[in-house]
Amino acid sequence: MCGIAGIVSTSISSAVDIQSTIRHRGPDGEGIFNAPGIQLAHTRLAILDLSLNGRQPMQTADGRYVIVFNGEIYNHLTLRAALTDRYVFRSTSDTETLLYGFAAYGTAVFRKLNGIFACAIFDTVTRQLVLARDQFGVKPLYYYHKNGLFLFSSELKTIAAYPGVDKSIDYPALVNYLHFLYSPGMQTPFQHVSKLLPGHLIQLPIDEPASICIKRYYDLPFRGTYSEQSESQLLEELDERLFSAVKRQLQSDVPLAFFLSGGLDSSLVMAMAKRAHPTERLTGYTIRTALRNGKFEGFENDLPYARQVAAHLNVDLVEVDANVDIVRDFDHMIYHLDEPQADTAPFNVLNICREARKNGHTVLLGGTAGDDVFSGYRRHQALSMEPFLNRIPPAVGRLLNRTINLGTNDAPLLRRLRKLTAGMGQPQHERMADYFARLPLATNHHLFESNIGKTLYGHQPSHQLLAALERIPDEKNLLNQLLFWELSYFLPDHNLNYTDKMSMAVGVETRVPFLDTELVEFSTRLPPSLKMHGRTTKYLLRKVAERYLPQSVIYRPKTGFGTPLRDWLRTGQLNEMLQRYLSVESLRKRGIFDPEAVHQLIRDNQTGKLDASYSIWGLMAIESWFRQFVDLNE
Repeated sequence: MCGIAGIVSTSISSAVDIQSTIRHRGPDGEGIFNAPGIQLAHTRLAILDLSLNGRQPMQTADGRYVIVFNGEIYNHLTLRAALTDRYVFRSTSDTETLLYGFAAYGTAVFRKLNGIFACAIFDTVTRQLVLARDQFGVKPLYYYHKNGLFLFSSELKTIAAYPGVDKSIDYPALVNYLHFLYSPGMQTPFQHVSKLLPGHLIQLPIDEPASICIKRYYDLPFRGTYSEQSESQLLEELDERLFSAVKRQLQSDVPLAFFLSGGLDSSLVMAMAKRAHPTERLTGYTIRTALRNGKFEGFENDLPYARQVAAHLNVDLVEVDANVDIVRDFDHMIYHLDEPQADTAPFNVLNICREARKNGHTVLLGGTAGDDVFSGYRRHQALSMEPFLNRIPPAVGRLLNRTINLGTNDAPLLRRLRKLTAGMGQPQHERMADYFARLPLATNHHLFESNIGKTLYGHQPSHQLLAALERIPDEKNLLNQLLFWELSYFLPDHNLNYTDKMSMAVGVETRVPFLDTELVEFSTRLPPSLKMHGRTTKYLLRKVAERYLPQSVIYRPKTGFGTPLRDWLRTGQLNEMLQRYLSVESLRKRGIFDPEAVHQLIRDNQTGKLDASYSIWGLMAIESWFRQFVDLNE
């Protein structure tokens, strides 16, 4: 797990240190490759083959191919076995396996990989550069392409700091960050900086940089066909596939540990690891948060469940105090996120990873993506209401939503009812896309200064989700369509981004067993009724868990991995930040948002007229991002 960056240009300045912005990702070493028109940079977090043989940039023995690589290839030994009659390997690293795999198979090698990766491979003979990102977007990769200059990096901050980069703002992307709390797909706040999409690659002849070619090499196989095996047979197969996924991801030459929230997914990952290594003393990390009455904003406290799982599995549990000083840490979080994401969960990831690194654990496995692969969110349960909602006349539906909106947002149940009915009167898929929305689109557009706002009225953030369904024309099941959106957008652009950025900020690698390629592809063939059975989410996964975990953990209420943001805003704990980032003076100086509209939003949130806490957090995140990614580099 590392940081990678590169420049393609006819004039590369030796004074520019592109490694400086990604050194936190690789504290164990760094290297540079230079050739006419190209520079490749790498910072190393050593996980496999800690010797100098694993350092990067790495070249084939004949010098033709050069690679910089970030990630882990869990099936690399199987791939290597097929290559040993053609190549002599000098290391035990997966980087070298990928390098010679590319030499043997070209870009077809990426489809063979089961892992998490972002990489750049340069062919010194054809002078073609190839970039690729893993199938599910676990590892980030940004790129800039304009006027003969091509830049790429694991982190956006590398590109933002490069001299002469066009920093024109993409205002529709800012709408996305307020609408979803993240920007789905390629868009970033910069018009000319894009995210390479999961399962995609770029081919760039460096002597003809205008001839860039972007290709999809992998897509999620939602095909609308499901296994005809019995439930008991599929239960056995899921058990073994999950066990194999976890076992594959336990390979490491450095100490590893686990996120253990006490939820089903992280607990099951730890149980599978214990099954693989029954005599080893394993360690889990969990967050200890001070909560009133054991709850916050409708969520239960995780800690008692994490303790219960640790005792049941006989593993060590490290309880990490939340220690969230939002005023002190907010800018630091946004800097490392690279994007103005409006979520407080990154604080918890950062605290756990910092403690793990201090204790010598460089790798952490967790339960991320269990909800996205097998169903686990309340919006999945909301699908059970779709037949009822479809029968309500549009006018009646809009009246119902207005009636519910007369109440305040103090009750979590009322907030969920508002969200459920927000799309009343719209076509079904548009209503489903609204499950991901945080703020009514009209309110969102109204926040912008009038000249900017006029350009935004045609921008519908949900249209990207709706258009994506064309990629899975044979998948008619609503739950699988929703899971396709989760895996394509919510997961890579939100959860995986903050997990990668917060962990790598302190030199820790995070792994995601639920995104094992074979496991995900198996999940798309499961009958949807075995994912959500009635209103029971992760039905078959829970049946597997009954073999390993207490019933009280398996069937506990759903809990988020966040902080009491609504309380912070209501009690005034965030007043200092609000004044600093969203004062009339600050907003006018920035010239993007209308001060009166923003302050009306704050008042509506305080009175409970709107549930806008995360949108207000998003506005502060955008201002912090501008100060660090635009103002400081001008």
